[in-house]
Formats: sequence, structure tokens, C-alpha cells
Amino acid sequence: MNLRGNKWQGILCVCLLGTLFFVTDSYALDKKSSRALSHYIMAVVHEDLGQYEKAVREYGYAIRYDPRNAFIHLRLASSFVKKNDVPAAIEELNRAAKIAPETVEPHAMLALLYSSQNKFDTATTEYELALENASKLEPQNVEIYRNLAAVYLQQKKFSEAEKTFKLILDLSPDDATSYFFLGNISEELGKREFAEKYLSRALELKPDFPEALNSLGYLYVEGEKNLEKAEEMITKALEFEPNNGAYIDSLGWLYFKKGKVKEALEKLERAATLLEDPAIFDHLGEAYLKVEDVENAKRYWQKSLKLDSGQEEVKKKLEALR
Repeated sequence: MNLRGNKWQGILCVCLLGTLFFVTDSYALDKKSSRALSHYIMAVVHEDLGQYEKAVREYGYAIRYDPRNAFIHLRLASSFVKKNDVPAAIEELNRAAKIAPETVEPHAMLALLYSSQNKFDTATTEYELALENASKLEPQNVEIYRNLAAVYLQQKKFSEAEKTFKLILDLSPDDATSYFFLGNISEELGKREFAEKYLSRALELKPDFPEALNSLGYLYVEGEKNLEKAEEMITKALEFEPNNGAYIDSLGWLYFKKGKVKEALEKLERAATLLEDPAIFDHLGEAYLKVEDVENAKRYWQKSLKLDSGQEEVKKKLEALR
């Protein structure tokens, strides 16, 4: 997918703890429930005063009387976070999520905590659950679907991302960004005809869309067609972002396809200084092999594999050199 250099990965997740209300209707006016409520109120007072040890203790008492109240577990987790006791907070949040699996907040908070521990795969899964639940609560909220689609892309769940972007278009038919991502997803899924269609539509709606200009231009280059139009598009994208390594790589690869190897090497070398990307190093390997510089070709293909060891075509090229 030609998403190099784009910033779609920036996923916004708002922790909505403050939007929840403590539902007293769940308490019958019996002795047991009134005790839980009493301890909960004292816990909130201690938490507001910054007395987190006392807050934890009172939330614990409240849970003893009402163990199935997800919100008390959530508030207890909040106090643990304020005490810098992340493992205990995670334990309480998992309990809250198990009691009330349809809620947003436990998963959103878990995602933030896992991210703070550099457990990014687990955090991404929690973001996904939070956003899926949020979409059920607000089925018309386009921004929730955008964030959910971004999570799917991060996980390389392309079919799920495709469905989500199509859902966005049902709600907002002229959303150029969704067409852009659908174009890139279609390319990833091997549906080149649809990729061209979606990217073209994105540019109809938003002509000054540098990412779409580069993506469609690069798609033409890969298909070795419309090369003049591709050069026009990529050059226009570079007017918006002249130091974008992905765009410069696209231009260098275009020159290579047009037989301008010297110009191609110049652009590709510059792209490599701006962005470490396996595709750029692969392109450099091809360009150096074209000028019979086998050592540099080998060096760049090895660098490409170091970044992405699953590239079978690059492995074959290196094998052929041997």
C-alpha cells in the first residue's frame, strides 16, 4: 500500500470517564446497597482531595457490597492510575469490561495504559473494541468510524477497513478521504481497477489532495501506463510537500520506468535520506543493477529485507545476484 509518509496512523481516543453517571437506580433501598453507595460517595470525596489510598480503600468496600457494578470498578481503576499502580488499574478495567462488555470507557482506558507500557498490539485491540462499542452508541458519528478504520488499517485488517470506509460514504457520500483510503486498500487487495476508480473520485472531490495525487500517480507508474499524467500528478504532490520522501521516491521510480536511470538514481538516493522504507531501497537496488553496479544493488536489497524480511521478490533478486 502506498501510504508511506502519510499520517493516518494518528488515532484519537478520548477517555470518556467524566461522561458516565453513577446510576443509583441500580440500588434498591436495602441495607446492603445503601452501604455500597455510602462507601462510593466517600471514595469520590477522598479522590477529589487527592487522598488516593483512602479512595482505593473506600471503592474496595463499595465493590464488596456491589461487585457487579462496572462503574465502581472503573472509578477504582482511575484511582489506581493516579497512584501510578498500572497493573492494578488494568486488572480493575478488565473486570469492568467483563461486567459491561458493551461500554466504551474500560477499553479506551486499557488502550491508553497498554500504550504507556509499549504494548502496542494489545492497545490497538482495545482501541478497536472501544470504537466498535462507540459506533453502536452513536451509529451516525462519522469520526468514530474514521478512527475505527484507522485501527483496522494499523492491524492490516483490510477487508474490515474497506467495509468501514464504505459505511462512512453511506453517511457522508462526498468524503474524499474515504475514497482515498478505499483506493489504497483496493490496491493492497489486488483490485487495481477499483483502486484507480476510488483515487480518481477522491481527486474529483478534492483536486489539491497530495496523498491521492501521489497514490494515483504511483499506481500508474507501477502499471506502466499514463506516465505523463503520472508525472504531472506526482510533481503537483511535491509542490505541496517538497521534502516528502515517498513522493520523491514515486518520481524517481517514474524516471526509472521511463529509462532515465541517472535522474532516477538522483531522486531515489534523496528519497532514501528522507525516509527509511523497504520499497525505496528495492527501487534503488533495481536502479543500481540497471547501471551494472552490483555491489550497491546488493547493499540496498539487503537494507530492504532488513526492514521487511517477508519480501519474496527481493529475496529472489538477491539470490539471482549470487
